[in-house]
Amino acid sequence: MVEDKNLFHELLPIILMGGLFVVIHFLALLLVWPFDTAGMQAFEETDNPVNLVYIFAIILVITVIILLIAKFWKKQLIQFIILGAIGYTAFWVFRPLFLMIMPWQIAMLVSALLAILLVITLFKYPEWYVIDICGIIVGAGAIAIFGISLGIFLIILLLIGLAIYDAISVYKTKHMIDLADTVMDLKLPVLLVVPKVRHYSLLSETKSLKEKLKEGEERDAFFMGLGDVVMPGILVAAIYHNISDGLPIALSVILGTLVGFAVLMTFVVKGKPQAGLPCLCGGAILGYLISSYVLFGELVGLSFAF
Repeated sequence: MVEDKNLFHELLPIILMGGLFVVIHFLALLLVWPFDTAGMQAFEETDNPVNLVYIFAIILVITVIILLIAKFWKKQLIQFIILGAIGYTAFWVFRPLFLMIMPWQIAMLVSALLAILLVITLFKYPEWYVIDICGIIVGAGAIAIFGISLGIFLIILLLIGLAIYDAISVYKTKHMIDLADTVMDLKLPVLLVVPKVRHYSLLSETKSLKEKLKEGEERDAFFMGLGDVVMPGILVAAIYHNISDGLPIALSVILGTLVGFAVLMTFVVKGKPQAGLPCLCGGAILGYLISSYVLFGELVGLSFAF
């Protein structure tokens, strides 16, 4: 009986983290068509491979800037930059939704006020559940925006590239661990948190991830980078947007992502940081490939612009 309780204690946070994947991906599906109607595409030519160059360049530049600021300047500057980005993104997530039920001026005002309120709350009280709520909002919005902005083939290339980059940055250069320490120290909403113990408080965390790993100390919560949820979710949204009757395939991609998540968790429970995207993106891509052939007998939705 004791062993069963311990097993449940270990499995429950994992199940809840998997539930956050489902919540964010389903919310993103609900946002796809309102965002499309509002013209929220990030790129005009969805199948232009240059789009990937822009995305990878932005990711690398932002990573370098954050690491340099954390090392040579005050970390609080990173906090203001990311909170500003969160507020900006939240505004564009709220805007098309309120435009469906309100006049333009009121929708803009309400969206701005909610975005400001979100940023103030994150700044004043960045507890784990506040960060998770923000992650759900921003994550679903980002998935929907990029899902309607990129073709399926480009997204698959993006996921493969990011999976390779994630593995290198965690296992070789290890700069992703430094990045995680920085955002955890500042309590920034670029990760999801699921407590493993009752009465857990992120505000009470005093040790860095590196310190806990060095001391062999067990962490009291599961942490998942928001990008680990967003990236495979982009494929979900793109399939739903680009393929006629594509919902079954989109749901299969969510299922494939969850299978990849389950595989990932078998490594995470050992207590060492793991690159999430190889398993998660691999599961998402396999979900697309298998369901597309099973349901349509071919790879549907692929287009090329080379």
